[in-house]
Amino acid sequence: MVSVWVFNGSGARFPSGVFESNAEAELWIRKYNLSGILTEYPLNTLVYHWAINNRLFLPKKDSHSTVDFIQSFTSASQNHFHYEGGERA
Repeated sequence: MVSVWVFNGSGARFPSGVFESNAEAELWIRKYNLSGILTEYPLNTLVYHWAINNRLFLPKKDSHSTVDFIQSFTSASQNHFHYEGGERA
């Protein structure tokens, strides 16, 4: 899977950084003592489709195919790490 790592700072509404690797992201997170979540996202697809294609999610209700559901879908199966004050929690 081709992917990027997206950092969302605590309380932020939008991501504050996108990185090619987890290691590159952690350099910046440590440098500025940031708190938040670093999540791996598949490139060129929606997380919704990625989860279905990897059998991590199976739509079971009609509501699972609505615009609101798809556009806000995330998966706990995505690689992700939490940080507090620049350190992985």
